[in-house]
Parts: sequence; C-alpha cells; structure tokens
Amino acid sequence: MTARGPARRGVLTAAAAGVAVAAAAPAARAAQSDGSAGPKRAGSWVTSWATAQTAPTAADTVAATGLTDGVVSATVRLSAGGGVRLRYGNAFGAVPVLIGPVTAGGRAVTFGGRRQAWLAAGASLTSDPVGGLRAPEGSALTVETRLPGPTGPLSFHRNTHASHSVDGVRTTSVFLLTGVEVTGGYGPVVAVLGDSVTEGVGTPDDADLRWPDQLARRLPGSAVANLGVSGNRLLLDDARFGPGGQARFDRDVLSLPGLRTVLVQLGVNDLQQPPSQTDPARVLDGYRQLVLRARSAGLRIVGATVAPFEGWTRWTPELDEVRQRINRAIRTGRLFDAVADFDAALHDPARPSRLLPAFDSGDGLHPNPSGHAALAAAVDRRTLL
Repeated sequence: MTARGPARRGVLTAAAAGVAVAAAAPAARAAQSDGSAGPKRAGSWVTSWATAQTAPTAADTVAATGLTDGVVSATVRLSAGGGVRLRYGNAFGAVPVLIGPVTAGGRAVTFGGRRQAWLAAGASLTSDPVGGLRAPEGSALTVETRLPGPTGPLSFHRNTHASHSVDGVRTTSVFLLTGVEVTGGYGPVVAVLGDSVTEGVGTPDDADLRWPDQLARRLPGSAVANLGVSGNRLLLDDARFGPGGQARFDRDVLSLPGLRTVLVQLGVNDLQQPPSQTDPARVLDGYRQLVLRARSAGLRIVGATVAPFEGWTRWTPELDEVRQRINRAIRTGRLFDAVADFDAALHDPARPSRLLPAFDSGDGLHPNPSGHAALAAAVDRRTLL
C-alpha cells in the first residue's frame, strides 16, 4: 500500500468476514425507547468485541500520515449479541478527529442524534444505540466510518490477523474503532491482556482461530475481549509495541463495560526483548500491581504461566531459568485468583523448555492453531465466573 501525498483519501470500515446482522423485530423496536434492541435492564451494555491501540511509527504509512475524506475497512467478530453501539478511541492522537457519517450493519449510526461527532485527542467516543439493529451472537459486523479529515496520525491496532481495507486496498489494521458493545450478553465479559500470542500470531488471517476466539466459543453469551498487542511487555513501554501492560491496564482493561474477569498473558517479551528482565521478582511485582488494581475494581484476575520459547532467536538457558522461576511463583504463590497453566498446555514433556512440536508454528515462540486450541482448553471456564 502506498501513500498518495500528505493526506490520503480512504474509507474507515470495520467489516467482518461474512457479515451477519439481523434487523430487530417490530416488537423489539417498539420496546427500545432508547434505541437499543432486545431485553433492556440497567447497566446492560457489555463489551462484545474490543481491541487495544498503539501509536503509529514512521513505518506505518497510512496511520502515520492520516486520512482525508476517507473510509477504512476492518473485521469485527462479535462474541455476545444484541443491540449494538460503537466505541472509538484516539488514545495517541494529538488533535481531535471528526468521525462520521458511520454505518453499522448498513444502518446509520448517530452520536447524540447527529451523524458526525468529534473524537477528542486522547479520548474515547461512544455512539448512540444503532436503531433497529440486533447482531446475532458470534456474528460478524460491518462498521463503515467516514473520516472527513485531514485527521493527522491515527491511533490504531496494527495487526488483527483479519482482513480490512483502506480505499479497497487490503490491510490487517483497525483504525480508531476500539469496541462494539451489545445488550444481549448473559455470561461473563473476560478481558485478555496479552502479547502476540493473544493477538493471534501463528494463526491464519480471517480464520478466527486465535485462542481468545476459541475460548469465546466455549462461553455462550459471554464475551472475550482480545487486548493482545504483538511485542507487548508487562513492565516496559516500546515505541512500536506500545505501552506495557502496567501502563495500559486502566485504559484498555478497566474501561470495558460489563467486565468481570481479567486474564493476564504477559511476560515472555520482558524476558526475550532487550533489555531482558532477568530478575523474576521484578516481573512478579508487576503482576502484583495488576492484581491490586483489578481487585480494587471488583474484578477477578487470572494469571497465565509463561510458555516455553526455546528455538526463538533470543532464547537462552539462563532466560529459561528465569521463566521457570516466574512460573513456579505463579503456580504456588497464590498471586492470582486462578491460574491458566499455558506452560503445561504447550511444552514438550521430553524437553520442557520448548513448545511441543505439534503446537509450534515454526519459530519456537508462537503456537499454531492446534496450540491455540490447547491454550483455550487450558482456561477453566469456572475460574472466569
């Protein structure tokens, strides 16, 4: 994809492979005086899909340049269904961005009754309930957002492992859209704060085989918000891989409506990315801070052990020893409310420092789709309730 000058023409669409969205029945429309569909009760809006944002680098041409009179396309696979409203974020923006007109499932979206609204720098923007729209559980929703621009640099998620487009040109990035909220959830909302393993590296694009996707299919009526960012660390920020887990916890996790449980899958990049963190106590202290903040917000928090990565370019026996010490503390230290033992799910019993070959995508660090299925199976659904 090539830039076409300082401001690029484009279209912002959050789309989905095989869009399936149903119109609300007349009786439901009559009951939704506030524009939402389905049964309504106080506080019923819950997260169904969400993503985490980073700031663009110079290598991210479209996001760094921004758009003028644009529309962009992205894939949004819902967990729970029901009435729909949208959320946008400008976490790393320096100027306000005019949003709209917008459609979701082909229906007009409004903000305070208007077709356009300003998304302030560093802020979020939530739409009105989309009139007449009811999205089935597990469906794929198309959101199309026009950006009159010029927008300036755009906050975005670089790689969702799904097909989107800018001006009809394929991309795997999602721009500005950060969440879809619904009224029909009847199970727990789970936020997964993770790295590239959670983001979906090792799975094919457009297959919805990331382990959070597979976990969501085991939890009818629930939602699993994939907040994985490739390269993300627990402790340190990075210009490309974004704020670390501690720094982004409040914005990415605590802001999600209906949230009940947080699952933390971070730590391997603290070990393998320079500067490597070789003191397990520092990593464990970082986890403890997340635990305190989650519990203060009334949330359960589940910790994942750090999976093996022998075969990855920066693996060393010394780093593997640090990993094992961290995992022993997670398993035995009663740090989290529950543990998802990803190490046990993925390691080769004959050589525990590496992934089981049947689960290895080929780089020693990222599991393949079968490995992602093993991760989803390693999460005891009872720990999420």
